[in-house]
Amino acid sequence: MEETSELLLHRREKLKRLKEKNINPYPYSFKRTHTSAEIIKNFENLSGDESEVKIAGRMISLRRHGKTLFFHILDGGGKIQVYVKSDEVGKEKFELFDLFDIGDHLGATGKVFKTRTGEITVRAADFCILSKSLLPLPEKWHGLQDKELRYRQRYVDLIVNQEVKKIFLVRTELIKAIRRFLDDSGFVEVESPILQPLYGGAFARPFTTHHHALNVDLYLRIADELYLKRLIVGGFEKVYEISKSFRNEGMDRNHNPEFTMLELYQAYADYHDIMELYEKLLNAISKEVLGSSKFEFEGNQIDLTPPWSRIPFLESLQEHLPISKGELDFTRLFYNGTEEEIRQLVIRLKIQVDPKRPRGKLIEAIFETQVQPNLIQPTFITDYPIEMSPLAKKHREKEGLTERFELFLGGCEMGNAFSELNDPLDQRERFEQQMELAKKGDKEAQMLDEDFLRALEYGMPPTGGLGFGIDRLVMVFTNTHSIREVIFFPQMRSVENPAEGEEE
Repeated sequence: MEETSELLLHRREKLKRLKEKNINPYPYSFKRTHTSAEIIKNFENLSGDESEVKIAGRMISLRRHGKTLFFHILDGGGKIQVYVKSDEVGKEKFELFDLFDIGDHLGATGKVFKTRTGEITVRAADFCILSKSLLPLPEKWHGLQDKELRYRQRYVDLIVNQEVKKIFLVRTELIKAIRRFLDDSGFVEVESPILQPLYGGAFARPFTTHHHALNVDLYLRIADELYLKRLIVGGFEKVYEISKSFRNEGMDRNHNPEFTMLELYQAYADYHDIMELYEKLLNAISKEVLGSSKFEFEGNQIDLTPPWSRIPFLESLQEHLPISKGELDFTRLFYNGTEEEIRQLVIRLKIQVDPKRPRGKLIEAIFETQVQPNLIQPTFITDYPIEMSPLAKKHREKEGLTERFELFLGGCEMGNAFSELNDPLDQRERFEQQMELAKKGDKEAQMLDEDFLRALEYGMPPTGGLGFGIDRLVMVFTNTHSIREVIFFPQMRSVENPAEGEEE
């Protein structure tokens, strides 16, 4: 700690000496002409050009050789070497490097050449400091390995771990590709409110805030579903939104309280149409961003080439339960079994969930523990129980089920879709059932939204809808284990007061 304090004082002393020399260590701008990537890409043209280039970036290495020195600077496109010779820049200017440190931002002007080792380099005719770094970068480059520190100080993580930067560049390209696909497919990008008088569209506990001017409590949205459906009622036939949503829930490798999701709705479509759309969407963006329909995720070779498997929910449970059908027919249990039998099955399977939870939640827990981890290749699980799907349309053929699917990939849930419920009377009944669950203590139950019901009463056409998490999609496409790796600034527990139940 004492050594660190001395380093900090040493850097501040250098800052002071720069100012004493009337050198502004924090100038207002620098007229850069080329990035490192542009110089490397166009070397043949630039090396034969008599004109000079102007580059700028963070100094990440420095090697002295008497009256010459080499340093590398890192900019947005990569890194490049700079060569400085005392005889060419002047002794007094050359000695300014005694006041520079690794981490400082520098600008350099000069011509481009290759060294004897073949490295493309800028021969500096002039240079200047653009920002003095008062804190040292992690030791020995690539030194920031502690995950907690990496997430809390993402700015340092991005400097020293270039692979992290690549993940976020892929994220940007994925979102751009999604937008292009949907725009080209006739969808209109829209915006819905983040602050809502009622929350809905998902099973989740909301964050609550207070609007002082209106003197009302408001909720940060848990989903944008109910507002996008209002737009379908209003005559927009294809809409989508890439939105920030917020759920007041635990944190683990797949969940962050603040996350990015996409929701889309298409009039005159059902869940079969949305399955085909989703297959085409993910396959197209994989080819565009990764150059292939195939990629690796957590040791598995994933293939997004359509068509994907489609397995009904009840059949998937029967297939993966560690109990033979002769001993337990889950379809029979679902239709004719008692709630107590479901609870006993949860206990028998040693699933860590409160057996007093509602029947639908118990069935969901069985699926998540017994089926989901086995779904590696892209798989649509279809036809969910109605008690698990309060906003989905009743199945046109199968009693007690809905026209809903979820996509699973690499053992992760990657999307949720319905033939949307557009019968206002049926929707009211479902909302009322949810309110009864809320009275019994279910903090994730849906609220009854009278204005949404009013919108449905004006008539919403048959509609297919889809929602999926952008963050999880980036995790899969970049072969990343934790959602914190793909969010610039993930929510973190307090250093002074660590939260319980947070999992990596």
